[in-house]
This record gives sequence, C-alpha cells and structure tokens, in this order.
Amino acid sequence: MAARSSVRRAAVAVLLAAGLTACTSTGISQPTAPTSTVTPAIDAPTTTPIKHLVVIYSENVSFDHYFGTYPQAANTDGVKFTAAAGTATPVNLLQDNLLKANPNQFQPFRLSSSEPVTCDQNHSYGPEQQSADGGKNDLAVQFTTGDTCGIGGAFKKAGLTMGYYDGNTVTALWNYAQHYALNDHSFGSTFGPSTPGALNLIAGQTHGMTAIDPRTGAAAKNPVFVSSIGTDGVGTATDDGDPAFDDCSGNNGTSTNSVGEMSGQNVGDLLNAKGITWGWFQGGFTPSTPSNGTSAAKCTSIHKNVAGYSSNDYVPHHNPFAYYRSTANPHHLPPSSPAAIGQTDQANHNYDLTSFDTALAGGNLPAVSFLKAAAYQNGHAANSDPIDEQDFLVKQINAIQESREWASTAIVIAYDDSDGWYDQLSSPILNGSNDPQVANEIVGDQPMCVDAVTTVGKAGGYNDRCGPGPRLPLLVISPYAKANYIDSTPTEQSSITAFIEDNWQTGRLGDHSFDERAGSLDGMFDFTATAGQRLILNKNGTVKSATTIPLVP
Repeated sequence: MAARSSVRRAAVAVLLAAGLTACTSTGISQPTAPTSTVTPAIDAPTTTPIKHLVVIYSENVSFDHYFGTYPQAANTDGVKFTAAAGTATPVNLLQDNLLKANPNQFQPFRLSSSEPVTCDQNHSYGPEQQSADGGKNDLAVQFTTGDTCGIGGAFKKAGLTMGYYDGNTVTALWNYAQHYALNDHSFGSTFGPSTPGALNLIAGQTHGMTAIDPRTGAAAKNPVFVSSIGTDGVGTATDDGDPAFDDCSGNNGTSTNSVGEMSGQNVGDLLNAKGITWGWFQGGFTPSTPSNGTSAAKCTSIHKNVAGYSSNDYVPHHNPFAYYRSTANPHHLPPSSPAAIGQTDQANHNYDLTSFDTALAGGNLPAVSFLKAAAYQNGHAANSDPIDEQDFLVKQINAIQESREWASTAIVIAYDDSDGWYDQLSSPILNGSNDPQVANEIVGDQPMCVDAVTTVGKAGGYNDRCGPGPRLPLLVISPYAKANYIDSTPTEQSSITAFIEDNWQTGRLGDHSFDERAGSLDGMFDFTATAGQRLILNKNGTVKSATTIPLVP
C-alpha cells in the first residue's frame, strides 16, 4: 500500500505544480479545465488495419440473458428471426439440457417481447460470488434474483434472474452476431456492479480509490463503496459511488454521500501521452444548467423508457474518466470547436453523445471512442430495456457503418456487469482475494476467491479484485470481423484496454492492471481480409441491407 500511496501523492504534486487544480464550494480540489488551445493530434500508426475503435459500453446483461438460446428463437411473438444455415451454437442454455434440467431452484424461462422492462437484479460483489458457488452456478435464485420492484410496468416473477430474451426481442444483437463475431467466453474482469466494471474497462484496475467527503474534501468516514482501505485512505472500489471530479455527482451536489478519486493511470492517459485522439461520449453529459465559473453545472435531463419510467439521462458513476484528475471534465464544458473533438482542450475528452455524432458527420472521428447511452437506452434493467437499448445501438452503428471511416473501423459492444442475471458458465478464478468483510455487504470473499490467493495469487496484494466475474456478451462489428463466427478465447473487459494498447503501441498501464493477463480480441478478426461487410439494420433489428466493401489489409 505504501508504494501505491507514494505514486498517488507524486501524481497530485505534479498536477498542483502545473496549476491544474481549483477549489470549489464542495471542498474538493477540482482540476481546472485545460485552455481552449487545442493540442495537435498525431496520426499514429497502428499494428492492425483498425484506425478507429468505437466501444459501446452497455449495462447489466449476462451472456445467457441475451444469447441463452442463440441461434434458435421461439418466433411466437415479436420480430421473427431465422438463423443462417450453418450457424454455430455458442456455449449457452441449449447445451446439457439446461433449459429443463437446470440446477437452480427455478428453470430458465423466456421473456417475451411484451416483457422488455423488468426489475433490477442483485449484482453486488459478494452475492455474485455466492451465486457462482465455486463455478457450479446453481445459487442464482438465492443470491441475485430481484423478483419485485416499485416500478410500474416492470415485469415481475419469482426467480426472475432465470429469465432470458431471444432474437424476437434482441433482434439487432442476434443479427450482428450473424454477420460479425460473437465471443462466448468473455467475463467481467472482477465481480461487482457498474463502477468496478467501468474502471476495469479503462484501467484494468479497481484498486486506488479514495473516498472523499464532498463537503470538506477530506477522506470520508465509513464509505460504502470502497473496501480494504489502508492507512493512507486508499482502497478498492467494490460498489457504485460517484466520481469526485464531476459537478453532477451526488444528485447534482445535493447529496452528502462520499465521492471517489482514483489514483494511477487509465488508458486515456496513455493515449494522451502518444498524442492520439480519443473521447468518452455519454448521453445527458451536456448540462441542463451550465457552470458559470462560480456555480456547478447541473445535469437534470430525463427520458422515459418504453414502460414510461423516467430516469436521469446522465449517470455520473458510469463515467470512469471522471474519477481521475487527469481525464475529467468536471464542469461538463463543451469542446472548443467541432474540430477539437478528440483532442485535448477545455472538454478534456469528455463529451455528450451529440459530439460523437458531430465528429462522425464531419469526418473527424477520434481514433478511440467510448459510447455510453443515456440511462433509458443503456440496457440496465428497470431504467432501460432491450427495446430502448436496440434503438440506440441501431442508430449509432448504422451511422458508423454509413460513414467514410467504416473501412478502417471496429465497433466493440461490451457490458459493464451482469446485473445478477443467471449465466451457466464461470471463468476459472485468475486473481484471488481474502477480504472477510466487503464494504456495504454482509459477506466477504467466498471460498473460491480466498482459495485462489494461494493457487494463483493476489496481484499487488490488493484485495477485492477477485475475478474474472460473470460471463457477459461481447461482439466485434467490423469489416475485418470474422463473419457469423463464435470465438471462445477467454477474454474480459480489460481485453478491450489491451487491444487499444497493442493497436496504438501505448505500452501497458502497470500497477498490476488486468491488461497484462487479458485474453486477446484478435481471434475475432481477420486482418488479412480484402473484403468486408456493411450491415444496415432497420429500427426493429431486422436487416435492411448487407453489402460487401473492398478492404486494404
């Protein structure tokens, strides 16, 4: 812990020396926005033909929840789906008679297209371990099911965690799998909810979190989202807590709950060091009330999902870059110009989704883009649903495929956590943890994680990073993606980080980031291809057109 703390203090000292902080009324020292002078970007060489990577990071879905019976759809309701001849079956519920002889208390059941909005499931760090039961995956009902909730219009049922959708509802995703590459062995880098999942995407690291009192800026007492806190105040993020460097955190500054600051590096820092363009684009990021220099920005825009449930568009703890001083845009400032999107200016690489649309339409697509839908379209049970998520996916992916950059682009659809939805496959534990009491939970690490400390180790000595966790969907959509292909290479959220590092030759993050162990995405590509696909879908997920385009490998 001492070495990590000294690194953190040194990084803060550099920021202070550079004049990059300013005090706010919250008591937290905030990074001052960079000047509007744009740092020139470098047209960096890549190790593959991929010059543009777009990561669409959706919310809270296990693999079996969306692909449990792929490629077989019931076709009793919703949009008809018929798989192409020869389509392979991934490891899913169709194998080993798991649809009818499942070891859980309830059998898996199909959620119809008329039941898109459901209650949220339990997806906390400890209960997900309990559900996995040492890899037997037979205790989902006891530990993760969320059968009822107070949301009007939400489908409710005993043993809800066992529910799954098929291609009659998640039609677009099944059609993307038909034409591009699907991985059936991809997992969360650790167990736990959105904040750990977001941090693992950009840093492969959930250790390094300091919980801060937003009123005083001092270390918070009894924080509920940070575990194994050392004498230096640094611990590991195991739950959802808002980022310290975001005006809209804490319900627009009205909450006294602690906020979090991460030390160390993230992939944005690596890209900045190489002068490579990148951006985090999130729905609702444009403030409804802008900061005027003395008052904080407010984010209050809302939308309703298909069941009529309203939620705030912008969710601060879904923005991982806002936990780091170096990559935050706390006042939600807009880019200084459309040409500056992706470069370092006052927006500091954090944007509204509309800026992605602007950059794409203007032929100014950054090398690396992360897209996060507004809450009603992000796929998270309760506030979102497969129908609203599909609207977002089809709109964005159609626009990317119709752009002039498509021939050198790859889109990755990935998820931050499983939401606690049942999945029948577990990864071997690759990193152990033996925390007897995880923050905000009544349990500590389970035997499979504790035993792994002896068998595989505990990277950096950091607790509460047990994993990989639950299996999640992962798709690669690109003219270079293998068509109608199922890849079983073990991958995880940090595999996306590693792809960025390898493709743009940034080097690794260090400090025991999971980018070092993460399996490669390369098996989902054919970089020798001389022709690829452009697939345009209708809003309901059906195929509008599928054409072949030439490639220069």
